[in-house]
Amino acid sequence: MPLDQPHPTPPARTRTRLASLDIFRGMTVAAMLLVNDPGDWSAIHGPLRHAAWHGWTPTDLIFPFFLFMVGITTRLSLGHRRAAGADQSALVRQILRRSAVLFGLGLFLNWFPGFTPGAHEGDGLARLADRLLHLRIPGVLQRIALAYGTLAFLTLKTPLRLQILLIPAILLVYWLLLMGVPVPGSGATGAAAIADPAGTLAALVDRALLDWGPLGNHLWEQSRSWDPEGLLSTLPALATTLLGGCAGAWLGRDLPLDRRIAGLALAGVAGIFLGLLWNQAFPINKNLWTSSYVLLSGGFAALALAAIMALIEQAGLVRWAKPFLAFGVNPILAYVGSELMAIMIYEVIPVPGSGGSVTLEAWIYRHGFLGWLAPADASLGFALLFVAVWWAILAVLQRRGIILKI
Repeated sequence: MPLDQPHPTPPARTRTRLASLDIFRGMTVAAMLLVNDPGDWSAIHGPLRHAAWHGWTPTDLIFPFFLFMVGITTRLSLGHRRAAGADQSALVRQILRRSAVLFGLGLFLNWFPGFTPGAHEGDGLARLADRLLHLRIPGVLQRIALAYGTLAFLTLKTPLRLQILLIPAILLVYWLLLMGVPVPGSGATGAAAIADPAGTLAALVDRALLDWGPLGNHLWEQSRSWDPEGLLSTLPALATTLLGGCAGAWLGRDLPLDRRIAGLALAGVAGIFLGLLWNQAFPINKNLWTSSYVLLSGGFAALALAAIMALIEQAGLVRWAKPFLAFGVNPILAYVGSELMAIMIYEVIPVPGSGGSVTLEAWIYRHGFLGWLAPADASLGFALLFVAVWWAILAVLQRRGIILKI
């Protein structure tokens, strides 16, 4: 159904389509929890690791999959609300509120538990101050907030054709910035300009805007010299969300289901091919969110969604996907709640032992998994337990109709 058509989508089509979207989103969120919460960060199976720098693994597809879904659902939701006669100013207020809440939740996760575990032991005020001086400002939810807000305003204020043209424009400009502009200080261009994580133009922008000297460094705590969700790399992340918006426009058209699925699949194959081709000149890199990475991950996202739609809507195979619905209908609660739980069990809650206290996570991992499994398998076992716990929590909330809406 065209987004400007004033008639609502037939109920059966809306429910089926939205079920597929919820399932794909749920699979993405469940995968996010799986890779974010291993038993031991030093013992992880290869596919569950991020690529160290250039290159990619299945884990590197998870975040762009979520942004792709943000694009789809934003496009469809705004299209339906505008077709139903929603007030433009009310939509603008909703977009601003949602973006602010998402960004605020991301800052809250970076701040929680309000002090730096293990730092300045015995000095409570120093631990509180240390947390503020090293509060990371970028983050996953912050990037989602910026991408969602920008796409939503573009959807309201600009035609789809312009949004489509913005995608190659963003990708080309980003390529030229990172590899064509000499990096101040080193003068590096080309491959040398993106070889060192701390020596890229993106890292320079991060430090210039977020390293405040005496007022603290507000970048990723593992480096403090660059950030994987930094400011400049948020620009191509917007392109990922725009790709999702275009997919949403295609799925919202009044076309036969098999044609919509085929179109999505063909676009996915084209994206993967172009991403691998561009990789020869601009390496696939999740941390920099390179243009080749946008095309590759967007292609895989489109292909994966097409496969899920074919299984559920064409073949009627639904039972396998039902466990993912609990994650899909409550994605923000799943992410925020799991992150808070992880901070508590990985960093804050101690468990006394014969050799001194350890964190609750370490105690569960050692006593529940490491004693009878190889380290990488034990680490995966803990991650699966973490996902299962959150599935149980979300399933109860789903049955009771409790959904965190922002």
